[in-house]
Amino acid sequence: MLPGFTMDPLLISDAEEDAPRPRKPNVLVFFTDQQRWDTCGCYGDTPMDLTPVLDGLAARGTLVRHSFTVQPVCGPARSCLQTGMYATQTGCWKNGIPLPPDETTLAHYFKEAGYTVGYIGKWHLANTRDEPVPPELRGGYDDFWMGADIVEIFSQPHDLKLYDKDGNLHVRHGYRVDVQTDLALEYLEERSEDPEQPFFLFVSYLEPHQQNDWNRFVAPEGYAERYADPYVPPDLQGLEGDWPQELPDYYGMCKRLDENLGRVLEALARLGLEENTILLFCSDHGCHFRTRNGEYKRSVHESSIRVPTVFAGPGFDRGTIMEELVSLLDWPATLLDAAGIPVPDSMQGRSILPLLDGTAEDWPEEVFIQVSESQVGRGLRTKRWKYGVTAPDKKGTQEPGSDTYVEQYLYDLERDPYERENLAGRAEYREISEGLAQTLKRRMIQAGEAEPAIMPCGESLKAC
Repeated sequence: MLPGFTMDPLLISDAEEDAPRPRKPNVLVFFTDQQRWDTCGCYGDTPMDLTPVLDGLAARGTLVRHSFTVQPVCGPARSCLQTGMYATQTGCWKNGIPLPPDETTLAHYFKEAGYTVGYIGKWHLANTRDEPVPPELRGGYDDFWMGADIVEIFSQPHDLKLYDKDGNLHVRHGYRVDVQTDLALEYLEERSEDPEQPFFLFVSYLEPHQQNDWNRFVAPEGYAERYADPYVPPDLQGLEGDWPQELPDYYGMCKRLDENLGRVLEALARLGLEENTILLFCSDHGCHFRTRNGEYKRSVHESSIRVPTVFAGPGFDRGTIMEELVSLLDWPATLLDAAGIPVPDSMQGRSILPLLDGTAEDWPEEVFIQVSESQVGRGLRTKRWKYGVTAPDKKGTQEPGSDTYVEQYLYDLERDPYERENLAGRAEYREISEGLAQTLKRRMIQAGEAEPAIMPCGESLKAC
């Protein structure tokens, strides 16, 4: 029909009136924790063959080659993914800050659009630690809830503990990834009995995050032995850290996650849900194995911020690779858009569907990153440059931001993709740094922060 032309309802045929409306697509998020992008074969940077299932999914779906978190730490990243807003906007700028009960999340938007909503696994947005998450702190996941706030201290690798929506404790014995997937499969079985009712299911795994109280990564039995002589990514080689002892288990955890992704895909196909289910595979942040600071993430380095991201299902089964720089903040808008739900103006991310369709306008040429806890930091990732600043007089666990920052990192990713040569403070790169500083200020203002002063890297900052 031509734009602006309205058909007389009397001319609509009975057949058109009786034609069934297309079913809303189901949406399932398969969310891992602390998984490096280069553990996935579809990115072409590992010979370990850890992810054949995900690789196949990427081949038929949409692989996002340059995908980044906007906050490389668990709780803040989750707040961004649930709301589509920066962590400084929701107030969840560090671990331990609950998501405000009045904050609108993906669950609310899908529920309002007629979906039944469910959540399984790690939440990390209530600060109840090992106590049940009360309904008002579940972000709107009211229909089905089987979760815990901080799984890495509440349960063990072979004993999954989660609470149901009534606060009852459920304990399942077996490797945690397996028994959590069992719960997801049971949910899918139940939903398949009502195919006309669309669902939004968020499955949040702890793995391949370390078991905090054990202070190490824990693969399923026999899996670490498979990778006893592991491939060592170039960004880790020669740097101190715990990767020599932890990589075998870490790789084993990634392998088991991929096998369980296969179980989910098989169930979707068997239950007749595959063709009408959008699936997003992604992670909250990466892992640098204590090579860049004293823990595993919380830095602007590629190994901290770059994450695997694959979409599949209706609207995404295109067999394509997206090359643009996109961020975790774009996933909420994308999921809503793909389900035909209006994207609210409050979301600070954008749907990637216009990129896929070739209709996107003014797509950002950089990703903006906020860093907390290890420092009060901010960063940019462009196609060529990585630029990071820090507030040296601020502690990252006490304040969300600063009015003054000092340049800390500058990497030329074309010449130095593994970030081994920090160019911050070099006179010959002064013009580059100044330009990136202006862009960073602009992005901070767009994110809702006040414009800061950014000082050149000087001798007083040892990190330079």
